[in-house]
Amino acid sequence: MPLTDVKVRQAKPRESGYRIPDAGGLHLFVTPSGSKLWRVRYKIDGKEKLLSLGSYPEISLAAAREARDQAKAAKRRGVDPSALKRAGALQPGQAPPATFEVVAREWHAVKAPSWKPHHAADVLASLEREIFPTIGALPLPEITTPMVLEALRRVEKRGAVDLAHRLRQRISHAFQFHIASTGNGRDPAAHLSRAMTPIDKSGRRPAVTTIARAREVLQACEQLPAFPVTRLALRLLALTLVRPGEVRGAVLDEFEDLDGQEPTWRIPPERMKSQFEHVVPLSTHAVDVVKEATRLAGRGPLLFPSTRQARRPLSENAIGYLMNRAGFRGEHVAHGWRATGSTVLNERYPADRQAIDLMLAHGPKDPVEGAYNRALHRTRRRELAQIWADMLLEGMPNAEQIATAARR
Repeated sequence: MPLTDVKVRQAKPRESGYRIPDAGGLHLFVTPSGSKLWRVRYKIDGKEKLLSLGSYPEISLAAAREARDQAKAAKRRGVDPSALKRAGALQPGQAPPATFEVVAREWHAVKAPSWKPHHAADVLASLEREIFPTIGALPLPEITTPMVLEALRRVEKRGAVDLAHRLRQRISHAFQFHIASTGNGRDPAAHLSRAMTPIDKSGRRPAVTTIARAREVLQACEQLPAFPVTRLALRLLALTLVRPGEVRGAVLDEFEDLDGQEPTWRIPPERMKSQFEHVVPLSTHAVDVVKEATRLAGRGPLLFPSTRQARRPLSENAIGYLMNRAGFRGEHVAHGWRATGSTVLNERYPADRQAIDLMLAHGPKDPVEGAYNRALHRTRRRELAQIWADMLLEGMPNAEQIATAARR
C-alpha cells in the first residue's frame, strides 16, 4: 500500500534499519537512530542500483515521488538516474537544471518559424530519433565532448555521414542558443567535425547508371522484410525521380485526378528547393503506389507517415537504411534515383533533354533561356514517366503485393 504523510511522520526507529515501501521503487528507510531517508531502487543494464534522494522532512513525500518520476523518465531514455543526481538534476521540490532536450526544443521553437515547415519537422525529428535518447535527459553541464561524439559515431556507422554532420551543427546551435540566452555555459560540439568522418566533397551521390542494375537494386530492396510504408516510398521515389525529402513529406492533398487521364502530383514551393511549384505527371505505376499508400495511411494527412507517429513523416534515413541492408551502400543512395533516371532517359532520348530536366525540377542552365522559354513539356514528360516506369518495373510485383509482403 502506498505511503501517506501520516505513516511517514509516525514511523518509529527499531534496533535495525527497515524499509517502508511506497510505489515505483521508492521507499523510506528508517535508521536505528530515527533518521528517515528516501531511496529509489532501479535496474539499469541488468544491474540493480539504489538512488538516495535525501531525508525527511527536508524532502516531503510529494517531492520524493517527483524525484522518483524524474529518475524513471531518465532511465527510459537510457540515462542512469545517478548521473542526473551527480549533476544536480534530481533536486526534489526544486526546478531541475535545464536538460539538453529542453534547451534544444526551446532553440527549435525560436528558429522554426523562419524555416520551411518540412525542414523544421526534419530537424526536430532527427534530434528526437538520434540524440534525445542518449543525452536528452542530461543537464547541459553534464554533457561532455566524448558523449556527443559517441552519439554521432552511431549515426556514422550506419553510413549516414551527412546526417551526422548536420546533427553536430544542430547540437552546437542548441548549446550556443543557451549560452546566448543565459550568458554562461560551453559548447561541447563546437569543434567535433575535426574528429568525424569527412563528408564526400565530390558532389556526386552514388548511383547506378543502367536500367538493368536499377531493376536489380529495386527488386533486392523490395524483397527484404520491411515496413510497407518504406517499401512504397522507395518505389514512388524511384518512379518519380523527385528528391527523397519531397517523397517523405508528401501530403494526400497534393495528388489530383488519380482516376482520370492526367494524374498529377503538385509539390508546393515551400517543400521544394525553389520558389516554384513542381508538377509531376504520374505514370500508372506511380498512381498504384499512391493509392496503396493512401489506403495504409488511413485518415492522416501524410502519404508516408512515420511507423511510430502518424503525424510525423517517414524517417529521413528509412529509405537509405533499407537500401544499405540490401547491400548497396556506396553504390546507390536514395537521392541517386534522380541520376539513374536522368542517365538512362538521356541516353535513350537525347532530344528530350529539356523535358527530362523538367522531370527533375531543373531549370534551364542558360539564364537567358530560362527567362524566355516557359515550355513545361508536360505531355512529353508524362510519356517519359510512363516509359521509365514500364522499363523499371517490368515483371515486378504491383504496389499491393509489395505492401503486403513480409514485414520487418
